[in-house]
Amino acid sequence: MLTKISSLARLVGELKKLPGVGERTALRLAFHLLKSPQGLTALAEALLDVRGRVRPCSTCFAITEDDPCSICSGHRDSGTICVVENSQDLMALERSNAYHGVYHVLEGAISPLAGVGPSDLRIAELLERVAGGGVNEVVIATNFTVEGEATALYLTKALKAHGVKVTRLAHGIPLGSDIEFVDAATVQWALQGRNEL
Repeated sequence: MLTKISSLARLVGELKKLPGVGERTALRLAFHLLKSPQGLTALAEALLDVRGRVRPCSTCFAITEDDPCSICSGHRDSGTICVVENSQDLMALERSNAYHGVYHVLEGAISPLAGVGPSDLRIAELLERVAGGGVNEVVIATNFTVEGEATALYLTKALKAHGVKVTRLAHGIPLGSDIEFVDAATVQWALQGRNEL
């Protein structure tokens, strides 16, 4: 029956493209939206609005409505650049209120198996920012995945040539967790990165 209603089938098909949304959830969402025409209109308007207004910052490449973004144009420590894979990672770091420098969004990570190399990322732009002077430290905050680690290694080598201090986010056992429930790789990282008290 759903195939006869092409607009509903199209809506379900588009909703299924969202991460974590399968056929049943997409169908449930579609029917929920149909029950509330105002909600459907508001969602459509919000999607069109975000499509027309949101773009990458010309300095750090984070998503923004203003160019440059509020972080790049604000009163932040421009001598420290934190490199992240995507804008979601930037937002997570901002929620911590622990970092007061600026950012650089790579828009991905090096992944040879997926055909993503250094030239596919915003690495050249990062190196230009560093070469421009005034940068004392680059904090590499890529994810602790194979791709994130490969990207961190590549960035470290490229940035060392510019004579800038390169640091990496700490990793190890999360606060409040029991060691017996932590995976072996995390325990290994925690032991290798231990600090003197």
